[in-house]
Amino acid sequence: MMTETKRDVFNEVRYKFRNFKNEHRHGMYASPDSIDHYLSDALKRYAAALPDDLPVIPEEVSDRLKQAKADRSRLRYMFADSSINMLSDWWMAQDPENEDTFARSWVLGVWRVEETGEIVKLEEEK
Repeated sequence: MMTETKRDVFNEVRYKFRNFKNEHRHGMYASPDSIDHYLSDALKRYAAALPDDLPVIPEEVSDRLKQAKADRSRLRYMFADSSINMLSDWWMAQDPENEDTFARSWVLGVWRVEETGEIVKLEEEK
């Protein structure tokens, strides 16, 4: 599972080119073909990378969302189901935008867990 973000790719390219400038000053040269190959690969990775502004949700909510997706539940049932009080507690207690954050996580199928920083990416159904 790829958990590389666009910022990760950008930072790596920036690091490589800072070092390239230092190597160039010290008489070590990379061939233009190797640079082109590296940049081509970096552009592909950047295109495939996850966005930097992933929704951030609590671990308990993440676990519930993963289970609901595995059970093939519908989003409207997640909002209507009174048995999932911890979701409504999270939606109401902290930030009025939590409901939108949950919905974005649901639709994207990818989010960052608040407590651990882990990126969760659900596998696409075939």
